[in-house]
Amino acid sequence: MVRVGVSALALSHFRSHRRTRLTFDSRLVAIHGPNGAGKTNLLEAVSLLSPGRGMRRAQAEEIIRKPEAIGWRIAADLSGHEVELRAEPGQPRTTLIDGKSSPQIALAKLARVLWLVPSMDRLWLEAAEGRRRFLDRMTLSFLPEHGEGVLAYEKAMRDRNRLLKDGVRDDHWYDALELQMARHGAAIHARRLDALARLAAAQTDDGPFPAADLALIHPDGAAPATEHDLRIAFARSRPRDMAAGRTLVGPHRADLVGHYAAKNMEARLCSTGEQKALLISLILANARALKAETGNAPILLLDEVAAHLDAVRRAALYSELSDLEGQAFLTGTGAELFAELGDTARHLRVTDADGTSQAEDYTP
Repeated sequence: MVRVGVSALALSHFRSHRRTRLTFDSRLVAIHGPNGAGKTNLLEAVSLLSPGRGMRRAQAEEIIRKPEAIGWRIAADLSGHEVELRAEPGQPRTTLIDGKSSPQIALAKLARVLWLVPSMDRLWLEAAEGRRRFLDRMTLSFLPEHGEGVLAYEKAMRDRNRLLKDGVRDDHWYDALELQMARHGAAIHARRLDALARLAAAQTDDGPFPAADLALIHPDGAAPATEHDLRIAFARSRPRDMAAGRTLVGPHRADLVGHYAAKNMEARLCSTGEQKALLISLILANARALKAETGNAPILLLDEVAAHLDAVRRAALYSELSDLEGQAFLTGTGAELFAELGDTARHLRVTDADGTSQAEDYTP
């Protein structure tokens, strides 16, 4: 049976990595080094082995190493398949699987990838867009077709918004676009609720990572959920939308709210440490649910997560990751953060030499 995960990774002119080649076994991967050395760039490369723009949501052009600017390449052995991603200056990213050009969504058939990065620490405090993206990423991990549905909905909405801004009043144009938006929008809403149900079933009430109660809300109250109701809502909202120059109803306006279940407290009102623990709890629940459904744990990318945990929670996290028996990459500035892992992890040290990242094995 082929192990799900990355067994080899080669980077060429990818951000700070001019040439980096690494191999991995079944152990956790603990990566340490100073800020700016290129640790997160390794995790970003792995995140791109999944549909979408990766953990930084970067455009292909932004990833190209400077000053050479000759394009970048990622080559990986992913779950027994040869995967190559590359982008030339001014060109979009291309994906090859076993030498054949493939759509990005095909990567989801090889492995599921989840991540937790420092920019998500304020998830419960900032705008709804980030929470929708967080939920959609988890939904995508369960239902890979969700990504294409979201893209189709957003494309139709952009076309509708263009009509609104131009003051077009021809109902036939709106009817056609709203039919597409309603069909995809109803499916988006249903898949999000499906993902929330799976997460709820996979959470635990005991331990240092508290369970979170999650729900979808809409700024106008009860959101239209069916294709029929969405078509009516879009049609009724045209005058208001035209005044605003954008679509004001639909799943793109939904928000994810979370509560610390044991305290019955909104996540946004919790302490910084509690908010972080809730996020970790959700990522672990997502991983447990995927393993229960597919037989394989997802690849987990946890950037600078250990530094914000006390010794008890850090030990609990490492225990959970070990129990999942999947592949996980963790980063931190100091080797001491991973000392308790011992030889149960592959330890790497990343350093910077004149703007070029270097990765080497490290024995704690």
